[in-house]
Amino acid sequence: MAHSICRMMVTSALLASVAIAMPIQAKEKDNARIGDVNITVDGGAIKGSAENGVLSWKGIPFAAPPVGPLRWRAPQPVKPWNGIRETTAYGSDCMQVPFPSDAAPLGTPPAEDCLYANVWRPAKASGKLPVMVWIYGGGFVNGGASPPTYSGAELAQQGILVMSFNYRVGRFGTFAHPALTAENADNGLVGNYGFMDQLAALQWVKRNIAAFGGDPDNVTIAGESAGGMSVNTLVTSPMARGLFARAVVMSGGDGSSMGEGALAAAEKIGVDFASSKDIAVDDPQALVKLRGLSADQVTDGLNMMALFRPSQGPRTFASPFADGKLAVDSGKAYRSGDFAKVPVMIGATSADLGGKTGFMVAGARSLAGSIADKGVPVYSYRFSYVASSLKDEGAGHATEIPYFFDTTRIKYGTATTPRDINMGKAASAYLVNFVKKGDPNGVGLPQWPRYDRGKDEMMDFAPTGKAVPGKDPWGADLDAANAAPRP
Repeated sequence: MAHSICRMMVTSALLASVAIAMPIQAKEKDNARIGDVNITVDGGAIKGSAENGVLSWKGIPFAAPPVGPLRWRAPQPVKPWNGIRETTAYGSDCMQVPFPSDAAPLGTPPAEDCLYANVWRPAKASGKLPVMVWIYGGGFVNGGASPPTYSGAELAQQGILVMSFNYRVGRFGTFAHPALTAENADNGLVGNYGFMDQLAALQWVKRNIAAFGGDPDNVTIAGESAGGMSVNTLVTSPMARGLFARAVVMSGGDGSSMGEGALAAAEKIGVDFASSKDIAVDDPQALVKLRGLSADQVTDGLNMMALFRPSQGPRTFASPFADGKLAVDSGKAYRSGDFAKVPVMIGATSADLGGKTGFMVAGARSLAGSIADKGVPVYSYRFSYVASSLKDEGAGHATEIPYFFDTTRIKYGTATTPRDINMGKAASAYLVNFVKKGDPNGVGLPQWPRYDRGKDEMMDFAPTGKAVPGKDPWGADLDAANAAPRP
């Protein structure tokens, strides 16, 4: 019962600059594109911008707009364009009703045409750069790549390439219906369209990231909350093997999914949604009518705020589920050893959803043990630091993000203190080291021990503003809670 309540809490709460055309550096030793904002990717030529030693490209299409007949389809190839496409501003975030108290407010108006990527890289670096791919959270009903705290510019200044992208959320991201299953337009892939977008984005990285100076064989996937759960999905997905070399899971739970049941349960939810729009399950035009609904009609007010309201009838939105092809039961896969054996950095915040013994904190520790048991390098952390301008009641869900991205000044503005900045420098340095070599340790940083279930050692980003390695002080309490019989 306690576990179910915790899972319910998580389900509810998971909740231009001017383009500077530079001459092509034809004589660069390692990469002809270094220092140039004009490159070619799938679809055609693009032109980015340069600022403060960082080159960036924003709003790059990585798939065709998922609209009209492509609504509830796997991502399709981009349509080529003529000339040079300006990529100096974020593309639209995916269709949703923004969550008013979101820790990372969107920077663009949402739209159904939203499958765009963004890239940041240091202007003067040479050779193949390590790549970090960011996957945002938002309970699979909210979120986007445009929030300012998700900017990859600061991390790029530390010598890596950062890529972020949008994936469909809400009923656009997860939707099943018997008519879609019967159509079978994507060779058995149905329902988990947000996960399909993530897979397509990683495949785009494999094909295109070298054009930006990135190393397609040195890719780290990183995500928080629903993004962390997505990383778990990708690490255990048979279809994502070979697309990344390491993974970072921030507040991603214990490896279990949010969705209850499999395709049949999601289909029932889809049928109930269609019925709410007067579309009968046996209507031969059901799919045409569903795709004929406006984006606002499909969204129908859904966001994380709506998850808190008492149900007024049958559930009409589904969470991602194990489809057995792209998405499997991640927890089971981790325990069995059937997953990509890549180094993992994993943790949660000290006052995360569900509390000390909940799905996030205890879940991260349990999952770290399962992965380490298979001989895979794991680095476990707990983020306990609270910004100086806030009351210290523990670090809440998602509060670690601006520190790992080193965007504390963006997040806290004039209230940012030197201690906040120093914590951001330390946390981001560990992350960058991990992206570069699969180990967060580096010169001038306290040694972060590799996780071992027996030793139970982790890194605490402590309230004092220091990174403190050592045995998990909550270990005994978490073990006792895990061993206690459940009602």
